Amino acid sequence: MHALPGRSPLEIRFPRVEGYRQAIRNHVTVDWNAVPPLFLDPLKIPPEVEMKASLPDNAGRASLTGPGRLERVDLNPYREGKRLQALVFEMAAALTKSYVTGGQCEAPAHALFPQIAKIVQQYFDTKVVPVKPAEKVDAFLSPYYGWAIERLTAAIKPDTAAGEAPEVPTYESSRGPGSTADVDYWTSKDVREVVKSHLNYVVADTKMWEQSAAYILDTHPKVQAFVKNAGQGFAIPYLHNGQPHDYVPDFIVRLAGEPAVHLILETKGFDELAEVKGSAAERWVAAVNADAQHGGWRALTLLVLRVPFVPSWSLSLQRQLLGVAAPGLRITYAGRPTALKRFITSLAGGSSGCSAWNLIFT
Repeated sequence: MHALPGRSPLEIRFPRVEGYRQAIRNHVTVDWNAVPPLFLDPLKIPPEVEMKASLPDNAGRASLTGPGRLERVDLNPYREGKRLQALVFEMAAALTKSYVTGGQCEAPAHALFPQIAKIVQQYFDTKVVPVKPAEKVDAFLSPYYGWAIERLTAAIKPDTAAGEAPEVPTYESSRGPGSTADVDYWTSKDVREVVKSHLNYVVADTKMWEQSAAYILDTHPKVQAFVKNAGQGFAIPYLHNGQPHDYVPDFIVRLAGEPAVHLILETKGFDELAEVKGSAAERWVAAVNADAQHGGWRALTLLVLRVPFVPSWSLSLQRQLLGVAAPGLRITYAGRPTALKRFITSLAGGSSGCSAWNLIFT
């Protein structure tokens, strides 16, 4: 895999972001459209178990059969002693302390705490979704509590509408911006020849989804250039379970028009962290755009393809896709993969102010 010298006009450059920098003086805010929900799922973390003290069986496993009294342990004693309002207060206090002592906030704690308390309350009112028999107070148990803290920390931003400086990225100090011109590696994976890419091939990591998306991108008149994000070194940082991770989207697309718009495109099926990665990408887009050194990265597409073809599609949803009315709009969409063509057309036409899209072909 390498760049073709004759295709240098199709070169795509991108910043390498390793973190973010804030300088909060007085006011904070949250873009609630970009905050992923937190599902309290009893199928993943059971709210009750049965157990008893017993000797292990011949396979070394604990067993419910045999002598000893069977005990049921559940979360009801914990729930009875907790008030949601008090727990919200505790989480807001922890977040406030983190901001005040973290070196990126000049606001005093007494000015910051009421704002964060209101944000935490709204988060639990609108984003925490308990699946019965789970209850909202369960979110203050591990690992839910850590996930909530991570998502709120990523979501809370300086309020630019109140005169605050926006959040901006911190770039890798050891490497400069990435470029398709730097790609040079061997692969044993399936590849496809394309026309609108600086590279000689597109590497396919799936059986059909990425090939279909690559064909649409390569033939769409509103696409100026694109590249499969393999061997590029383009990644979006995010935090999950207390550990740093890199989200590696599938494609980088440069749309036709001035000023140029770059599109981050992901094609995949079910992913438990899809919302978390989408939120991380939205944060990346907002910070890079605020820094204004690397062109326009105003649109993120998270495209989830479930079935390759559905014979009919809703006219009302088609109008939503083409109308692109609301910032942060997410569309759950049943239809043909060719709808991606219409979506790109709407973006390239300048009708979209959206930072995130979630298109699901069911």
